[in-house]
Amino acid sequence: MFRASLRRRAALPLAVFALCAGVYVATLGSRARGISDNAHYVYLAQSLLHGQLSLLDGRPPGDNDWSFYEGRWYVSFPPFPAVVIAPLVAVFGTAVWDRLVWALLAGVAPALLFVLLRKLREQGISERDTREDLALVALFAFGSPYYYTAVQGTVWFAAHVVACALVALYLLGAFGVARPLLAGSALGLAFMTRPTTLLLGLFFAHQLFVDAQRREPSGELGAQPARGLRALQAQLARIEPRRLLVKLAWFALPLLLVGSAYMWMNAERFGDPFDPGYGHLRIRWARRIETWGLFNYHYLGRNLAVFLASLPWLSAEPPYLKISRHGLALWVTTPQLLLVLWPRRWSPAMTALAWSAGAVALANLCYQNTGWVQFGYRFSLDYSLLLFVLLALGGRRFGTAFYGLLVVAIAINTFGALTFDRAQRFYDTDASQRVIFQPD
Repeated sequence: MFRASLRRRAALPLAVFALCAGVYVATLGSRARGISDNAHYVYLAQSLLHGQLSLLDGRPPGDNDWSFYEGRWYVSFPPFPAVVIAPLVAVFGTAVWDRLVWALLAGVAPALLFVLLRKLREQGISERDTREDLALVALFAFGSPYYYTAVQGTVWFAAHVVACALVALYLLGAFGVARPLLAGSALGLAFMTRPTTLLLGLFFAHQLFVDAQRREPSGELGAQPARGLRALQAQLARIEPRRLLVKLAWFALPLLLVGSAYMWMNAERFGDPFDPGYGHLRIRWARRIETWGLFNYHYLGRNLAVFLASLPWLSAEPPYLKISRHGLALWVTTPQLLLVLWPRRWSPAMTALAWSAGAVALANLCYQNTGWVQFGYRFSLDYSLLLFVLLALGGRRFGTAFYGLLVVAIAINTFGALTFDRAQRFYDTDASQRVIFQPD
């Protein structure tokens, strides 16, 4: 009976995985065969399997985003995706079809998102039904920048595919502090994939604070609104230190192990545990990084312009539409995310989700890169699963307008998945990074 029940519960998530992975592979088409142009993780996996951190063959197979330090070439991107693909590299070597691998793995994040939304529904935290949960999964899988990202396979996009699955696992463990070890492990590995995701730990801190209080939660954790300093003092007085410290330790342990491993790698490669190697990238923007650093307020205005205001360029000449290499604004590719700003209900847990997503968004908006080159704002994938959870919890009805916009969002992102890095006539050719809006 238990096995039958488990099979029934697994059936729908597995169907979501199979459908999404199948669509992604079909969208790849002939590009599924062979190795991608920027398969950094494949070559890093090859090096790791041979017990070294620098490239095994001495020089990289290309000139895009490789680091050079003291006569050796390195992959400066965080290494966990290389660990994911390493078993296949061990079998097939650098002939592995990495685009196909990442497209298949891209089905994991939508399936885990469904599991998360179902868990919130069953715990009474979400009022959505199964159909609405599946609509949100479809919006994420095919109506957001995740779709075109899933079918690229190159180093920058593969990292997002892996990170989205890890963020979903993190949220599954973090809600209600149900599995602190899972939450800490997933967040640590997400950091080793997309470093700014570490700021999502703010949500776990909130859930831990609520969980450690001496009371039985009714409904959603943290549903009782705070009322000033006295309410906060009362909550602090109810904290059970042992309960808090035990769960915090389980959460922090994998983070410390992962952080220590990353610092060791940095020290071995670049002589400094706090140097990830981005300063050694052989790119045209190196001087910009030397002047302003990787993260700086200096970049905020330009990144906000892309995030909020980058629109398609229209013209009277074929192909009549072009897209900046900086990509489209997030609300253009996924307009339903605007509903996050107008929920019908709100709770402290939703506030924690919003602050966590906002912290990662702000860090990315202060990063030296807009996400270049892209169809949609891909950096949003570092926190977009939290936005989809906020849509689920916000209580606003999914009516005709929502489902109509779902069709529109899927159409927009299908266009991106089919044309990005393939039909170049639809994309601006400027290579200076200075052109965001259509020239006069």
